[in-house]
Amino acid sequence: MTKKIVHTDNAPAAIGPYSQAVEVGEFLFTSGQIPLDPKTMEIVGQDITTQAHQVFKNLKAVLNAAGCDFKDVVKAGVFIDNMDDFPKLNDVYNEYLGEYKPARSTVEVAKLPKAVLVEIDLIAKLP
Repeated sequence: MTKKIVHTDNAPAAIGPYSQAVEVGEFLFTSGQIPLDPKTMEIVGQDITTQAHQVFKNLKAVLNAAGCDFKDVVKAGVFIDNMDDFPKLNDVYNEYLGEYKPARSTVEVAKLPKAVLVEIDLIAKLP
């Protein structure tokens, strides 16, 4: 199988030695997105709701760059720094992925890059 690196200027540039996403076979694997503004590379918001919306905007841009959308997502990995924020995060998640109901894991972590409140990665089936 060949792999293809996916990049878009509509999502934040990688802040380390990784790609925004990689296509392998029939699947797209996104790197975890945090709430960075792709133009300024600054953190957006200080609350879970605002940060989660930015994460999903970034993920949508990466999905779109590969010809995918949220309907193509089959698995989501969600990392939050405080499980008490889970209900608010779930409300935002539901706006973007609720009707598609991909498999999902959600874990509380001790710390995320740049001390953000949420990071999400996705696996999508390529069209």
